Amino acid sequence: MTDPKNVYFVGAGGIGMAALERYFLSRGLRVAGYDRTPSALTRHLEDEGVMITYTDSPDEIPAEFRNPSDTMVVYTPAVPADSPILNYFRDGGFEVIKRAAALGHISNRSRAICFSGTHGKTTTSGMCAHIMHSLPVGCNAFLGGVLLRYNSNLMLSATSPYTVVEADEYDRSFHQLRPYIAVVTATDPDHLDIYGTEEAYLESFAHFTELIDPKGALLVHTGLKLVPRPAPGVRVYTYSRDAGDFHAENIRHADGDIIYDLVYPGGIVKDVRPGVPVEVNIENSIAALAAAWLTGDVDMEEAARAVASYPGVERRFQPHLRQPGPHGKVIIDDYAHHPEEVRASVSGIRALYPGRHLTVAFQPHLYSRTRDFAPEFAEALSMADAVVLADIYPARELPIPGVTSEIIFDRIKSPEKVLIAKDDFVNTMKNRNFDILLTLGAGDLSFEVPALAALIDPEGAIKY
Repeated sequence: MTDPKNVYFVGAGGIGMAALERYFLSRGLRVAGYDRTPSALTRHLEDEGVMITYTDSPDEIPAEFRNPSDTMVVYTPAVPADSPILNYFRDGGFEVIKRAAALGHISNRSRAICFSGTHGKTTTSGMCAHIMHSLPVGCNAFLGGVLLRYNSNLMLSATSPYTVVEADEYDRSFHQLRPYIAVVTATDPDHLDIYGTEEAYLESFAHFTELIDPKGALLVHTGLKLVPRPAPGVRVYTYSRDAGDFHAENIRHADGDIIYDLVYPGGIVKDVRPGVPVEVNIENSIAALAAAWLTGDVDMEEAARAVASYPGVERRFQPHLRQPGPHGKVIIDDYAHHPEEVRASVSGIRALYPGRHLTVAFQPHLYSRTRDFAPEFAEALSMADAVVLADIYPARELPIPGVTSEIIFDRIKSPEKVLIAKDDFVNTMKNRNFDILLTLGAGDLSFEVPALAALIDPEGAIKY
């Protein structure tokens, strides 16, 4: 539909859907939608003008959105196929498209800078968007997380030719994109409920690299199993912390800060400071800086100064409590929900707070992911001194017989471990004399963290 007046979102509370809702609002369209449960994000969207209901019934659809001639419908594949609202639109002659198709239609009219990968794509795309927004070139951006200082996951520019996009591999969504610059951060197997095998997962990324504009560029993390297939003319570069066309040298840790020198094809930039100083952001900032520089419209020295003011993304190493002094309690929340992400998060906190007692609270996300990676999750969690393990957050899935958090719990080797229901989290933690608490997962455990921080120390709790 070239000129809809209304856009209805089925699964309106997803973070990727939120950016599109905000985009269509900015274009002056009426926007409404359905989601299963209210959240802080849906409340923000309602305040911004999105009409959202929480009952999956066609009776809940506003009258303005019942005309197929002027209403487009966008849905997320996480919505069940038997959704009454979704099928009302399908059966009623409406144009019904996936979120990925809508995002592709919008971003493909610009020079899209697309960040893909099993992990790291939200932070790297957020960093790149912040860098370019801070410089004269500017950018549009559709992100998978809310940038803390911007309080949004959407950026708009009336003049920039660039759009920064988080390219999601779930359901092969990123195949709808036509990148000008593509970044692949990692290809550790995930979403095996969709792909079935690691080979199919890697093939999906290989096809993604075929979609790059022949005048564009591909940036790939070193050491991946991926065999890219870019078109002739596409410039190909590598990056990592310690090797590749873009890498770090002379890494220093001082007073809670991280500083490094960036080696890149144009020379060396001294004293780069990632705005959120955790170990994994050395690599993330390298990817973001490289992608911005590869546009040809960004000076690397200016970009490096901009990355120092990167504010961070909600739920990516987000601090909620920092009591002063060497023994003050600390609470940090992170979105890590894959074993390698859990390992990186725990390692990053260990590096920030060496010698401190670390408690990790983890909520597994999806029955299928728990089933597929239970030993790997247990191994990563065992790096903590104490583990608090919550029940599985099902998201889009129905239970799988025999799959519970216990299949992870039984394998954890940490000297202290406890299995809890998510609703018991605050009471459990307020009665534990923890030192450093790291909460992990892509479910709803994070919603409990601000209340815990405020309960322990109202003065030390960080308010956003």
